[in-house]
Amino acid sequence: MSEVKETNYNLLEKQVSSLIEDESNLIAILSNVSALLNDSLDQVNWVGFYLIDNNELILGPFQGHPACVHIAIGSGVCGTAVAQDETQLVADVHAFPGHIACDANSKSEIVVPIHQNEQVIGVLDIDAPITNRFSETDKNALENIVKTIENQIA
Repeated sequence: MSEVKETNYNLLEKQVSSLIEDESNLIAILSNVSALLNDSLDQVNWVGFYLIDNNELILGPFQGHPACVHIAIGSGVCGTAVAQDETQLVADVHAFPGHIACDANSKSEIVVPIHQNEQVIGVLDIDAPITNRFSETDKNALENIVKTIENQIA
């Protein structure tokens, strides 16, 4: 199994905050955050966002290979995160019922809902080419990063 480098999430949270502090455009914020996370996280192969539009998730800013454009709410890991309004930490995507395989190389995934005005407006989605990539530490830190985004777009 591949070793996962420990991420300095405190530093990463400060970088996200600094990167977006003077920006109000959601697409610009998500574009820069996806680039920063992709550059900063070890053993990931896709980092991006899906945004709710017409009651489905639509592909937003991302880093990685081309991805699924439309995801039904309630389908796959991203749609489940929206439907349940809670972070999905998936050690093995092939064991997740209804997983949508946008990239066959992805083996684990974490999806964090994003809120605006107390409503889910989208998700942060990160995939990894190894199983068991994401831990509770990753979950807590990525939820904090999403809170930073939410505070900026409030």
